[in-house]
Amino acid sequence: MIQIVIKILLSSGIIVLVSEIAKKNSFLGGLIASIPLVSVLAILWLYFDTKDIESISALSKSILWLVIPSLALFISLPILLKSGMNFYASLGLSILITMVSYWIMILVLGKMGIEL
Repeated sequence: MIQIVIKILLSSGIIVLVSEIAKKNSFLGGLIASIPLVSVLAILWLYFDTKDIESISALSKSILWLVIPSLALFISLPILLKSGMNFYASLGLSILITMVSYWIMILVLGKMGIEL
């Protein structure tokens, strides 16, 4: 139980840290946020919990392929915001675009014989 609490506190602490830094310096906040902290933490937690290198390798491979469609959010959101769309509508539509991008990527990978 204590291990789960530590995971939650450390993981959420990083998110709060990034958002606080971004208030003062958007470049530095973006730089820290662009580091795959969630991926690194997930890999660390998986290793600490299982010591299973195959699971870590599989997770890493899945992350690699799924980073590509995740970029749709960071492309569409600023475009929609600059077009004058409301923030929440822009964010919602960007999330929807990203979900569709994930779906397309999973279909394409499946047709290529790549299983995630």
